[in-house]
Amino acid sequence: MTLLERLLLYENEMLPMHMPGHKRNVELSGKNGYLEKLCASCDITEVDGFDNLSDPQGVLSEIEERAAALWKSSKAKLLVGGSTVGILASIYGTVAPGQTVLVARNCHKSVYHALALCGAVPVYLMPEMDPETGICGPVTPAQVEEAIKEHPSAALLVVTSPTYEGILSDISEIVKTAHKARIPVLVDSAHGAHLGFGHFPKSAVACGADLVVMSLHKTLPSLTQTALLCYHETSCGAKQKPLVSFSAVCEALTMFQTSSPSYLLLASIDGCIDLLERERDALFANWAEVLSQFFQDTKDLVHVKVVQPKKGFAFAKKEERAEREAFWPLSGDKIVILTNQCNITGANLMERLRSEAKIELEMSAERYCIAMTGPGDTKESLARLSRALHKIDRTLSNAEKKPYQLLPLPKMIVTPKEALLLLRGEREPKVLEVWDQKGVVTKERNGQDVCLKTVFAYPPGIPILYQGEECTEEMLHALKQKMSEGIKLCGLMEKDAEAIR
Repeated sequence: MTLLERLLLYENEMLPMHMPGHKRNVELSGKNGYLEKLCASCDITEVDGFDNLSDPQGVLSEIEERAAALWKSSKAKLLVGGSTVGILASIYGTVAPGQTVLVARNCHKSVYHALALCGAVPVYLMPEMDPETGICGPVTPAQVEEAIKEHPSAALLVVTSPTYEGILSDISEIVKTAHKARIPVLVDSAHGAHLGFGHFPKSAVACGADLVVMSLHKTLPSLTQTALLCYHETSCGAKQKPLVSFSAVCEALTMFQTSSPSYLLLASIDGCIDLLERERDALFANWAEVLSQFFQDTKDLVHVKVVQPKKGFAFAKKEERAEREAFWPLSGDKIVILTNQCNITGANLMERLRSEAKIELEMSAERYCIAMTGPGDTKESLARLSRALHKIDRTLSNAEKKPYQLLPLPKMIVTPKEALLLLRGEREPKVLEVWDQKGVVTKERNGQDVCLKTVFAYPPGIPILYQGEECTEEMLHALKQKMSEGIKLCGLMEKDAEAIR
C-alpha cells in the first residue's frame, strides 16, 4: 500500500482531533476552494500508523529502504526541505569547528551556509571556465590530488555534479583520490536524481561518494521540496571506522529539517519511487526520444546555439579539454542555449521567450540560458520551444563578443564564521557603491574591505563574492558589469538602502 493510499484510507476512517487546523475540511476554504485544490484532505501530521520522520521505524523507514535499493546506496533519508537540508546536515554532521574543507568554488550557497555554521575553513578548487561563456567545467581528479597534497588533513571534499548546466565531474576518480587520503566525499547532486537510469550516465552514488544529496523534484516526477540524502559506507581498509558517521549526519538532520513534515511531500516521494520501480524503463525511453528529437531539430539554428550532447559518454583527457565538446561532459537532460556569438544576452533571450512565446526557462546568465527537461516533457512541449527559438533566431545577427571576464578567486580575509559574527554586530557598515544607490557593505580590516554578506545570482545560487572575502575595485566593476547585462544579484541591500553589506 502506498503512502497516498494510506492517507486516503485514513481520510475516510478517522476523526482528526490533531493538527493541522483545517481538519481536512476542504469546504472551509470558501469560494476559491484552495484547500480542495491543494488536496488538503490528505494533509495530516505524524499520527499513529504514519511513522516519525525524525526517527522512522515504520512506513517511512520502508520508503527509505526502497529508495536506498533503487539508487543502490547503503542507506537513504527522506528530505522535505529540498537538497538544502541534506547539504546542511551532511557538512554539519561531518566537520568540526576549525577543520579544513576542500570545496569546489561553484557550489550552491547552502554549502557556504553550512561552512559558516560549523566554523569550517574552506579551501577552494577552481573549476576551469570556458573563456567564451563563463560556464564552469568539471572539477578534475588532478585538482583534487593537488589540493590534498597541500591539505592532507582536510575533513571533507565537496563537489557539485552535475552542475546547473549539466556538467559532470569524474566522481569515480575523485572518490578514489580522496579515499586514499581517508577524506570523505560529499556530492551535491541536486540536479542528478535521474542519473543512473535509462541512457543517462552513472550517478554519484554508483561512483562511490560517501554522501550524495539529490533533489527528486528537479528532474523526476515529484513535488517541489522533495529530495534524498544517500549514504555509501566506506571504511578504506579492514577494521577501520567508516569515513562518515551517518548517525551524526542523521542527528544533524533533525536540527535542520522540520519536525512537522508535509505528508503530501512524503507521499510524493513514495509515489515517485513507486513509479520508478514499475515504469522507469518506459519513462526514460520516452524522455530520451523526446530529447533526441529536440536536439536534432535545433542543429540548424544560426545565431543562438543549442549545445549538442556527445554520443556515448566518456570523460575527456587533459589534452582533449581544449575542444569544447570534450570540455563539457554533459548529463544529457539540460538544454544549454548559447548567445555568445550574437547580438543578444542570455537574459534578453530568456525575457523574449517569456514575453513572445509564453515559455519560462530555468535560468539565464550573461552569455547563455538553460531550459530544464524532465519525464513530464513531450515532443509537443519541446517542439514549441524549438519553434520559438527558430523564430527569435531569424531576428538576430552575429556580433563579435569580448572574451568573458574571468575573475581571480577573492582573497579570504576572515573565515565565513567570523564574517557572520561581524555581520551580526555591525552598526555602522562602510559603504562601497556599486550601482545606482546600491553598494557593498564591508568591514575594514587592516586596510582591506571585508564583504559581510554574500553576493550571488539566483539561480544558480553560486556566490560571486562570499562573506569574509576581500571586496576590491575589480570585483565592484565585475558586479556592475553583470547587472548591466540583466543579471539580478542577491545579497544587495534593500531597495531604499545604499549598500550591499
